[in-house]
Order: sequence, then C-alpha cells, then structure tokens
Amino acid sequence: MDGAIARARSERGELVLLRRGDAVELRVNGVFVMDTAHTGTERELAAATLRAVEGTDLRVLVGGLGLGFTLQEVLADPRVREAHVVEIEPDLLDWHRAGLVPQTAGVLRDDRVRCHVGDVAEVITAQPAGSVDVLLLDVDNGPGYLVLDANAAIYRAGFLARCAEKLSDGGTLAIWSADTSPELRAALEEVFGGCEERAIPVRLGRRETTYHLFLAVR
Repeated sequence: MDGAIARARSERGELVLLRRGDAVELRVNGVFVMDTAHTGTERELAAATLRAVEGTDLRVLVGGLGLGFTLQEVLADPRVREAHVVEIEPDLLDWHRAGLVPQTAGVLRDDRVRCHVGDVAEVITAQPAGSVDVLLLDVDNGPGYLVLDANAAIYRAGFLARCAEKLSDGGTLAIWSADTSPELRAALEEVFGGCEERAIPVRLGRRETTYHLFLAVR
C-alpha cells in the first residue's frame, strides 16, 4: 500500500520515506530526491569513478547516503579498503539500519563502512590532505536543484579546491547532477585543469531524460 513508511523532522525540515507501488521514494521538504525504481545513475556515479582509479586499498568518501545505491556499488569493488559515508540526517541512517530500504539492506553493516553524521563540507574539510582516493558527491539533484540552499557552495571553485587538496595523486572527484551545468564544469576545469561530463539517458515511466556525471582527476 502506498504511503509514508517513515517521517522525521530536523532543523532543516521534513524527511519522508514513501512507498510508491514497488518502489521506495525519498523526499526532503516535499522535494523528490530519489527512488529505488531508477538507480542506474547512482550506481554509475560509483562504478564509472572507480573504473577511472588505479590501484588497490582504496579509501572512498561518499557525500550523501540517500537510498544507499552509490554506497552499495562502492562496496562491490574489492579494492575498496574503507568507505566513508557522510549523511546530515541521522534519521536516514537509522532507517537504513532498521531495514526500511530493503534493496540496499545491509550496506551499513559492511565492516569497511564508516558513518559520519554531519555536513559533507565540514567532514571533507576535516580529512587529512591526500587521504581520499575517490570522492563521490550526491547531496542534491545537482547545482540547479538544491535540496538545501546552503549546498550551493559545494559546487563552487572554493570548495572544489578543498576537495582536490584531500584527494591522493590520481584521485578522482565525481559529482551527480540531474542536468548539465556549465558553471560547475567551468569551476571543475578551473580547479583541476580538466573535467569529463558524461550524459546518461534515463527513462522515467513514459518520459525520457538525461542525467549527468562530472568527473575530475587530481
């Protein structure tokens, strides 16, 4: 039966987990964030980035737990030694631990996972320089569709330079977006000297659209 599975409020507003037919949907302040029906781009965010990274014993940081599909894909790579996931809403972590998202049940129980409750910008800033091999950011629907207005700074050159500082040599930053963003691309090119944008066709019911991944290598 359709309806709310779980609901919570914080200083940032309302977080709701909904059932829609066979799918589970996450909304923040009434804004659709993601669901379990269309997970290809969340998975590709991790898979494409890890394919671009050489070496073993990788330390990965995921900004935004969401419904857990990016983290699940990270854990599928045996080269990953540690997977740090940053989530600002502790209730969402609790819902995962309670098994309310069956498709990704168990991801937080993997011994390689380290959970951080807090703002992704603050957690990344606290990382030692050169300590992260893969940095995945999926905290909004992209710079043009912010879940929280304060997240706008994440997509600007100042914060992207901080991300570059935390990456190891050859480390990769990947950002998920529901749309293209010339401003984000320009900021990444300014900081990293280059940027690859991948357009991924997606079918949402009867509607076709395109999501985008932005990748930059230190």
